[in-house]
Amino acid sequence: MGDGVARLSSSGDMTCFSYGGCDVRFRTSSRLVRYLCVTGWDAGYLVCQAQYAGLASPVEEYIDLVPILENLYMDPERFLGQIERVEVCYGREAA
Repeated sequence: MGDGVARLSSSGDMTCFSYGGCDVRFRTSSRLVRYLCVTGWDAGYLVCQAQYAGLASPVEEYIDLVPILENLYMDPERFLGQIERVEVCYGREAA
């Protein structure tokens, strides 16, 4: 399905989680500038550092993908099962 690496990015007030040719987009804060790095991954639960407009320091951000996938009628176990790690990626840039 993929290389075991999922990618996380944002654009405006939308976050994009990509893996295996599938892009899952969901709304986020309009103050989010960008994700900086992923510090934790556990079968659909992400811990990452994010930069927000108006804040000098990065903020620890938590994203639970399981309910998002369920709301899209996707099977979380099937979609997330082969993901080994998640990296931040904006265009060709990977952090």
